[in-house]
Amino acid sequence: MNMLKTTVLMALLMGILIAVGGAFAGRSGAMLMLFISLAINFGTYWFSDSIVLKTYGAREVTEQDAPELYNLVANLAANAGLPMPKVCIINSGVPNAFATGRNPSHAAVAVTTGLMEVLDYEEIGGVLAHELSHVKHRDTLISCVAAAMAGIISMIANIAQWAAIFGGRSNDDDNGGPLGLIVTIIVAPLAAALIQMAISRSREYEADKSGGEICGNPNALADALEKIEYYSLHGSVLPHATASTAHMCIINPLSGSKKQFINLFSTHPPTEERIAKLRQQALAMGK
Repeated sequence: MNMLKTTVLMALLMGILIAVGGAFAGRSGAMLMLFISLAINFGTYWFSDSIVLKTYGAREVTEQDAPELYNLVANLAANAGLPMPKVCIINSGVPNAFATGRNPSHAAVAVTTGLMEVLDYEEIGGVLAHELSHVKHRDTLISCVAAAMAGIISMIANIAQWAAIFGGRSNDDDNGGPLGLIVTIIVAPLAAALIQMAISRSREYEADKSGGEICGNPNALADALEKIEYYSLHGSVLPHATASTAHMCIINPLSGSKKQFINLFSTHPPTEERIAKLRQQALAMGK
């Protein structure tokens, strides 16, 4: 059901991108946006992992560099039936983690030094299992494509706004006129952002459930989420975190006072709901 929901939302996102092009510049604009959406998918597929890892200053480590962490990832990947991903560490005291990569054969998991200091061994395993679930279900690619599309729609909206101010908009009779301009500047970016966030939230619930199965102890993941959320709510912000990459982290890496004021505008489901579902899963597993 989650995969069907994600597929529908992705199709809607591409439809908005094409509709924006049509509203702003007629048939030629719609075709241009179609090609742009295909280019976004292609570029994100090949380069999203390296871009994100560099953005956060993640350093790849070997078994010799971090044997306990590396072997924990290896064991969990085997449990999940996945090839061994790259293991990376981010030098930050803020506890958080994410996964990236276009497919299970080209994946990486990254954790902060703060996460390894704050959580115990089983809790770290729960976090890594959650991230490996994202890899297994290719959420890393889906989320990056969705974020890229939403970003392009917002950029087009800004261009349309300035074009309207300075009178540079196309006079093509095919465009949507004033109504098309309103849709381009206001409605489309809002709808795209809501869809992108809905995709992210739906994948988080699934990754929690699957992560609990992979590590064998949903309570460990629930405990980890409680601790990471505590730091987030007390203003700990992961360095280099941006709104366009916040969806990748296990907990929104931006300041808790600024995030999730309305669930529709959040990249993550409410943490208390995630924890409650994990506790129920643990009971069902006899934990």
